[in-house]
Amino acid sequence: MNLAAAVLTLLPLVSAPTPALTWTPCGTDQEPTAQCSQIEVPIDRAHPETGTAHIALTRLPAADQRHRVGSLLVNPGGPGGSGVGFVRFGGLDTKVIGSARKPLRDRFDIIGFDPRGVWFSDPKISCAQAKLYDPKIGLFPSTRQQYDAFVAHNRAAGEDCLAKTGPMLGHVDTQSAADDIDAIRGALGERKISWLGVSYGTELGAVYASKHPDRVRTMVLDGAVDHARPTRQAMVEEAAATEDALLRFAAWCDRSPECALHGKNALARYDDLVTHGAYAKVLGRKATGEELASGAYGHLYLPAEWPALGRALADPDASALATNSSFASDTYGAYRSIGCQDFPSPFTGLADLRATARVIRAVAPHSWRYSEYWDIGAGCTGWPLPALNPPQPHPVHGAPPILVVGGAHDPATPLPWAHGLAASIDGSVLLTYLSDGHTGLLNSECVRSAEARYLVSGVTPPRGEFCG
Repeated sequence: MNLAAAVLTLLPLVSAPTPALTWTPCGTDQEPTAQCSQIEVPIDRAHPETGTAHIALTRLPAADQRHRVGSLLVNPGGPGGSGVGFVRFGGLDTKVIGSARKPLRDRFDIIGFDPRGVWFSDPKISCAQAKLYDPKIGLFPSTRQQYDAFVAHNRAAGEDCLAKTGPMLGHVDTQSAADDIDAIRGALGERKISWLGVSYGTELGAVYASKHPDRVRTMVLDGAVDHARPTRQAMVEEAAATEDALLRFAAWCDRSPECALHGKNALARYDDLVTHGAYAKVLGRKATGEELASGAYGHLYLPAEWPALGRALADPDASALATNSSFASDTYGAYRSIGCQDFPSPFTGLADLRATARVIRAVAPHSWRYSEYWDIGAGCTGWPLPALNPPQPHPVHGAPPILVVGGAHDPATPLPWAHGLAASIDGSVLLTYLSDGHTGLLNSECVRSAEARYLVSGVTPPRGEFCG
């Protein structure tokens, strides 16, 4: 980044006059200074008569008001993740983001928000949890009868969500959520915003930057999602990345006394569990291989969670894995509903699904039963609502330099996605972290420090930089 541009990013930004938000105290033990508010937005901007929604906001005022840079909007991923919950309840704690907390808390008003349909926002996506995943049907139908039941199940699940949520369910796509971000910016009185987005938050941030490049001050896209990628290609790449992470966990288990399965072949134990299933007291039944694989997958996000995964695999009762499954999460309805707006099923029928499944099993012979893109793509087969934002390019032209971060061993967002996203953003810089886990923010102090320096100064790390 040239010196003139770097100096400009440090100059105070003139705020446009807008109606002030009303902030009320909503402090927590983790963040005592938190304040809460909301904005009202149209559910369907093309048809305002559809009604309005309220987007929940939380703010941590900059600790150093004299040197305040501006507002930093934070999205913790998902889709369906709560920015309000992340910010209010310790997502920016030193134990989570290390030394990055102080510069970010000192220099920015930290703004967490819940995208439309999510958690504290209203109306909230509401679905009957038990209808979203049926263990008797699963995600890999292999016969015509199974496939027809699978499609009918997904359609019924979507219709249930629609009946409980209302018209908002058809407008929870990322394009609409990005328009809400600009409404938040205006309500904050900021001419430009800074952005810290991880995982799905990278797609949301990239779409916003594509729409409003002149309203971006700085932007971190960590754990990059490349929405331009064909869904089938993304499925295969992510399945391979999940397999890589599982094999790396097993290798760690073999060499680390900290693993409960040390010296006992953790990979063989995993294979046995997901192949045959295991009784889980918490479910009162045998958990399926898909549920157990999903539960294990959640632990792969953070190497700090690998000891817990070892203990869960060693335990004859599979309850710890079953409760960690995405299917058991309170956010699974929002995850599926938003996912079907952005990543619709690519399958044209049973033969197509089976052919793709064979490729998935080839690249992920151990972990094939669960990866996120398969969960969404398969789960959206038969979904009753059209996708408003299917995979497509979101090129960014005219924004300041944007920092894209990708991990060499990320189980959820493979490194090629970061390369693809960075290539679509003029002037972007790619920072690669070489360690394990999903996102550098949650797994690498080197990445956290680089992100904080860039967000405060506007100066990107050198091109080609690596972090451990």
